[in-house]
Amino acid sequence: MAKPPLSMKPTGWFQVAWSGEIGIADVHRMTYFGQEMVAWRAQSGQLTVMDAYCEHLGAHLGFGGHVEGDVIECPFHGWQWNHDGRNVCIPYEDRPNRGRRIRTHPVVERNESVYIWHDVQGRDPYFDVPDVFAGFGDDSSAADYYPMATLYREQLELHPQYVLENGVDFAHFKFVHETPIVPVFTRHDFDRPVSYVDFTITFEGDEHQSIADVKSGVEAINGGLGVAVTKSWGMVDNRTITAVTPVDDSTSDVRFSVFIGRTAGSSPDKADKRARAFADEIIRQFTQDVHIWQHQRYSDPPALSSSEFAGFTAIRNWAKQFYPDGRGGSAAELRAQSPTAASKG
Repeated sequence: MAKPPLSMKPTGWFQVAWSGEIGIADVHRMTYFGQEMVAWRAQSGQLTVMDAYCEHLGAHLGFGGHVEGDVIECPFHGWQWNHDGRNVCIPYEDRPNRGRRIRTHPVVERNESVYIWHDVQGRDPYFDVPDVFAGFGDDSSAADYYPMATLYREQLELHPQYVLENGVDFAHFKFVHETPIVPVFTRHDFDRPVSYVDFTITFEGDEHQSIADVKSGVEAINGGLGVAVTKSWGMVDNRTITAVTPVDDSTSDVRFSVFIGRTAGSSPDKADKRARAFADEIIRQFTQDVHIWQHQRYSDPPALSSSEFAGFTAIRNWAKQFYPDGRGGSAAELRAQSPTAASKG
């Protein structure tokens, strides 16, 4: 696999599981950012994500490690580690090893999803995971929606930034998703690590209608490069979560969650036929994007049309803040710094 021109270790919150995948006393193996990790849930319900290897002699806690109350126990020699990654018990010694610690990762459970904070410089989180309900300030909650429908694709050759850039790509809707007219963006706010994009869109009518007559649209909140949540209005009530998490230097896992608004008198636990069909259609459209992203080459600089320039320039400048070098390690900037490029200057 070819290494993409953008760094695969950006700063931010990234989804590593859905909450329902990790029950009480479960130990869940995973690999992200080139690091073997385990997520485990204590008897109290608290979730911990830590590096996978015991600091004693390097046993992998995901292969035979088990939860004992509020600690995880190594399968090799029974050493026990707490939520902070500290050794709290060596069963054949009088005291634990207070000098060693397994690295733990800040973790948040929100909207039935598990997110970890990643930062190669070890900084604490400085923005929050966006909430697909509370984030839009309309007093909605999970109780107003059917249980989520999901899509999961493992180790695709794509970068999280490809997916975030889709949020300002108004032209693709007509050609990928066959909307009758091209959407119009009404908000681009890239002043903070959490950014906002709103646009007017319709999937009905024909190409002769005016965008001014469209009474539906989408509001999106981007929490760094790893998580985007959306609210749709003027159509079937739905919320989505798009999460892309680097696995290694070439691939990412993609998770997509869809919540459909409950209708009056419907079952609280099971979506009706119309809601299921609409969720399936949203997922189908998302897979159309995924198919393009996983075969996409990052174009830098891109050949933008005049109407695309503002949106793509804004989101690419915004994205730079999440990379260790403050640039993203993009191909053009690396070429500009190379000795060969300098000698030609």
